[in-house]
Amino acid sequence: MVIKLKKIREEKCLSVEELALISGVDKKIIEEIEMNKADFVAVKDMRKIASGLGVRVTDIFFND
Repeated sequence: MVIKLKKIREEKCLSVEELALISGVDKKIIEEIEMNKADFVAVKDMRKIASGLGVRVTDIFFND
């Protein structure tokens, strides 16, 4: 999930700060996910991040 989130965010030319503003998810949470330091990601945050990026939750957080 880490690689997918960062890859999609960068493909959309968004910084972590911009994604945080768009999604309404705290910048620290996004950074922790991308650095693989998040012990748990709330479903609501998964949905907000995916929505902010214009993709499905499964595109980011689950293996194909």
